[in-house]
Amino acid sequence: MTYYVNLNASSNGDGSKEKPFTKIQQAAEIAVAGDEVIVAPGVYREYVNPKNGGTEGKQIIYKSEKPLAAHITGAEEIKNWTKVEGSVYTARVSNKIFGDFNPYKELVSGDWFIAYMIAHLGDVFLNGKSMYEVQSIDEVKAPKVALNSWDHEFSTYVWHAEQDEKTDETVFYANFQDKDPNKENIEISVRRHCFYPSEEGKGFITLSGFTVSQAATQWAPPTAYQEGMIGPHWSKGWIIEDCHIYEAKTNGISLGKYKQPNNDNKWLKWKYKDGTQTERDCICQAQMEGWTKENIGSHIVRRCEIHDCGQTGIVGHLGGVFSIIEDNHIHHINNKQNLAGAEIGGIKMHAAIDCIYRRNHIHHCTRGLWLDWQAQGTRVTQNLFHDNTLPKEYNLAKDAASGMAEDVFIEVSHGPTLLDNNIFLSDRALKLCTQGVALVHNIIAGSLVAVGTGTDNGSLTLTSPRYTPYHVPHRTEVAGFMTFLHGDDKFYNNIFIQKDMRPYLKEVMENTKPNCWDDNNILAGTFQFSEYPTFEEWDKLFDGYCGMGSPASDRYYSKLPVWYGGNVYFNGAKPSAKDKDAVVDTKNKVEITVAEENGKMVLKTNLYDVLPASKAKLMHTDDIYMAFEPEEKYENPDGTPITFDTGFFGTKRTSTVIPGPFVTKDEAEKPLF
Repeated sequence: MTYYVNLNASSNGDGSKEKPFTKIQQAAEIAVAGDEVIVAPGVYREYVNPKNGGTEGKQIIYKSEKPLAAHITGAEEIKNWTKVEGSVYTARVSNKIFGDFNPYKELVSGDWFIAYMIAHLGDVFLNGKSMYEVQSIDEVKAPKVALNSWDHEFSTYVWHAEQDEKTDETVFYANFQDKDPNKENIEISVRRHCFYPSEEGKGFITLSGFTVSQAATQWAPPTAYQEGMIGPHWSKGWIIEDCHIYEAKTNGISLGKYKQPNNDNKWLKWKYKDGTQTERDCICQAQMEGWTKENIGSHIVRRCEIHDCGQTGIVGHLGGVFSIIEDNHIHHINNKQNLAGAEIGGIKMHAAIDCIYRRNHIHHCTRGLWLDWQAQGTRVTQNLFHDNTLPKEYNLAKDAASGMAEDVFIEVSHGPTLLDNNIFLSDRALKLCTQGVALVHNIIAGSLVAVGTGTDNGSLTLTSPRYTPYHVPHRTEVAGFMTFLHGDDKFYNNIFIQKDMRPYLKEVMENTKPNCWDDNNILAGTFQFSEYPTFEEWDKLFDGYCGMGSPASDRYYSKLPVWYGGNVYFNGAKPSAKDKDAVVDTKNKVEITVAEENGKMVLKTNLYDVLPASKAKLMHTDDIYMAFEPEEKYENPDGTPITFDTGFFGTKRTSTVIPGPFVTKDEAEKPLF
C-alpha cells in the first residue's frame, strides 16, 4: 500500500494520491510492513511517531517526493516581537504550545555532562541557525563574544527565557543585532523528536530524502536512555538515507540505548557508584533483557549530511551494533561549545561491535569519530578526516586544551579495531587510549595521542583501572572483562607526516601538563611505542614453564607487543625504535592539505612526487596477529578474511603495493569527495 501526504491538501484526505493526508503522522498510524509513505514538499511541523515497524525484507518506507523538499522540524515560528531597546526584542509564548514537554523548563543534564552554565533543551533560531543562550536579561542587552565558540561573530546573537507563572507563558528576550525579527524567520524548538518511535521494537523502517531539524533532544550518555532527533529506539534494521539533518540541541541521530529506569543516569543521581561501574551494569542488564544480534542493531545510515548539532551527529550505545555508517558528510558538530562533557563528536559510539564506518567525510567537529568501549570488530575505512580541532588562532579560556580533539579517539576497547585506507589530517590524528588496533594503508598527518595512558579512572591516590568487556566474536554476548596492558597494535603500510604545528596549538599543548587522560603529544610517528616489545621479545617471557608454581613474573601484566611493516615517515615524523622496516625521508618537505574546488574536496600535496620505495606488501587478515584479549582476527563481520587490496577509491591493488590509501600515485590527484 502506498500512502501520500501533502500539507497543502484538504484536511479530510484518506491518504490516496488524489486525497492525501496533511500530516505524516496520519500515515504513520496505519502504515505496516511493505507500505510506502510519499511526502510532498513542505515544512511539516510535527513529531512523527511510527506506530508500526516493518519486517526483514519488507521495510516501511517514508520517502520525500522530492529530495530534501519535505522538511520535518521540531520548531515553530514566533512572530510579533516587541522591541525592548536597541536590538533587543521580547516575545511571549503560551505554554500550551508545548503540551507536557516545555524545553524551556527542562535543562540539559546527564552523566558525563559538564554543567558549567544553565542550558535549556530549547533554542531560538534566526533563519535556521541557533542563537546562544545566556543567563540573564542583562546579558541579552550587553552580549559578549563567546570565546570558546568557533563562530565569534554570531555568538553575540543571544537569547534568554523566563517563565511567567501567572500567565503560563514562556517569555523570550533576544538580541538580534542588525536583524529585525519581524522581517526574519525566527523559530523556537518545541518538540523533543522529529522522527522517532515512542515505543521500542519498531524495526525495519526507512527514512529517505528528508530534511530534519531543530528538535529539543536531551544529553545522551551511555548510561542513560539515548534519544535523538531521529532514531530507531532500540530496534533492528532501520535505514536512514539521503537526509539533511541539522540543529539538534544534542544529537541528530541516535542508534542508542533503551531506558533502564533503575540505571538511568545513575552516576548523576546516586553518586556512590562510579559511572564506569554503572556502565558495566547497563551492559550486563541489556544482555539479560534481549540485547542480541537477532533483536537489535544492523542499521544503515548513508549519504546523509549532518551538521550543527550540539553533542553529536550520530550517537549510540549498544543499539548501534552491526551497523553500517557510510558515505555521510558530518561537519561542524559542537562548534558553539555551549555544551561540554565526555560524549561529544561527529560520531560518538559505544559498543560499535562489527560496525563499519566507510567513505565518510568528517571535519570541523570538536572530535571526529569517538569509539568508546567495545570497538570489537569495528572497521573504519576509506574516510577523510580533517580540521577536527580548534579552527582559529584566537584567545580562548584557560581550559583551551579541552578543545584539542582528534580525528579518531578509540577508548578502552580490546579490539580488534581496524583503521585502513583513511586520510587523517587534523593536528592530533588518533587518540589511542586502548589496545588491539590495526592501522593499514593510512595517511596520518598528525600525532598519536595518549599512547599508554587514559585507561584508568583518575583516582587521586588509589589505583583505578577501568575494566571493560570483550565479547564472543561477532556477537553481543559478553565473554569477559579486563583492564589494559597497552600495546597489541599493528602498523602496516602507513604514511606518517609531521605537519607544521600551528604556533598557538603548539603553545597550548606544551604549556598543558600531561595527565592521566592525555599526554598532549603533538609529534607525528610511532616513536611512543619504542619501549613496547616486539612479538619475539614478548614471546620469550613465556619460555619454560608458565603454570602454577612457576617463578614469580610480570609477564602477564607487562606491555603487549606492537608490530610494524612497510611504513614511511616524513618531515621529522619519528618511527618506533622497533620499526626496523621504516623508511625515513629526511630530504624532502611534504605539504598536505585539503581544499574545496568546484564543490569537490581535493588533496593538495607533493607527497607522491617524493614517495620513496618501501617494504610495503599486500596484507591479508592472516598477516595480522589477532587482537589479544578477545582472541579475534581483523576480519569481516561474517568472519571471512580481508585482503587489503582495495584502496581509498575502491580500486584494486596489483602486485606493486605502495604505502597509504591510494593504489597508484595518480589517484592522489582525483577529487576525494
